[in-house]
Amino acid sequence: MTDTVAPTAPTAAPSRPDPADRRRARGSGPSIRSILKHAVLILCALVMLYPVLWMVVSSLRPNDVIFRDPSLLLNDLETGNYAEGWNAFADPFSVYLVNSSIVVLGAIIGNLISCSMAAYAFARLEFSGKRWWFAIMLLTIMLPIHVIIVPQYVLFSQLGWVNTFLPLIVPKLLATDAFFVFLMVQFIRGIPIELDEAARIDGAGHPRIFAQVILPLMVPALATTAIFTFIWTWNDFFSQLIYLTDPDLYTVPLALRAFVDAQAGTNWGAALAMSVVSLVPIFLVFLFGQRFLLRGIATTGGK
Repeated sequence: MTDTVAPTAPTAAPSRPDPADRRRARGSGPSIRSILKHAVLILCALVMLYPVLWMVVSSLRPNDVIFRDPSLLLNDLETGNYAEGWNAFADPFSVYLVNSSIVVLGAIIGNLISCSMAAYAFARLEFSGKRWWFAIMLLTIMLPIHVIIVPQYVLFSQLGWVNTFLPLIVPKLLATDAFFVFLMVQFIRGIPIELDEAARIDGAGHPRIFAQVILPLMVPALATTAIFTFIWTWNDFFSQLIYLTDPDLYTVPLALRAFVDAQAGTNWGAALAMSVVSLVPIFLVFLFGQRFLLRGIATTGGK
C-alpha cells in the first residue's frame, strides 16, 4: 500500500508594491522640491502680474495717491475715474472702442482670406519660382515697419486714403503679414495629401478642394491668426498715429495717448481707468480662444 501525498497549493506570485504605498512610505505630504518649485512659479507670476494689478488698483484711487502708494492695497475708493475717463473728450470713449473694432474686424477678415489663400498656393500648388517666392515672402518678416512706412504713406496719400481706415485694412487683404502665411503653410503641409487626391478623383478643382477640404481642417490655424491679428491690431499705435489725425477717427491707443498732456495736468486716474477698459476685450479673446490658440500653435508644422 503506497502512501498518497496531498497536492500542495500553488504558491502565489509575489505582488508588486503599490505605488501609493511607496508614496505613503516616503511621506504623505508633497516634497520640499515641489513646494519650492511652486513657490518660485507663484512669485514669478506675481512679479509679472504686478503692473496689471497696480493699474487696476490705481484706476480706483484719487489722482494725488496714485504715484505715492506702490502697494496693491486700496484705501480710498474712487470710482469716478471711470466716468471721467469715459466722458473726458468731445466724444465718449465708446466711439474709440467702435473705431478700433472696425479696424480690427477688417484686419482679421483680410488676414483670414488672403493669408489662407496664399498659404494654400505655397503648400499645394506648383508654379515657377515657388521656392524663391516663398523665400522672399519670409524675408519680408525681417523688414521693420519703419523701413516701409514712408513709401506706404506717400502711396496712400496720393490715393487720398490718409485720415481714413483704409490704410489699416486694405493691406491685410493682400496677404502682407508673412508670419501668418508661413504659419498656415506649415499647417497645410501637415494635412495628408491623400485628401486632396480623393477630392480630385471626385472631380474637385483647387477652389473646391481649398474651400471644402482644406479650410475646414484649418480651424486651429485660422483661430490663431484671428487672435494674434486682434491683439496686434488692437494694440497698434504707430500705424494708427501716422494715418489717423481726425479725433473722431481715433482708435483706443490714440485716445489713451490723448490723456497725456505735456502742458496741463494729466488725469492719471481717468487714463488708467480707460486703460483697464481697453484690456477687457483682449482678456475676453484670450479667455474664449485659448484652446484654439494652443491647438493652432501645437499642430503647426504637422506630424
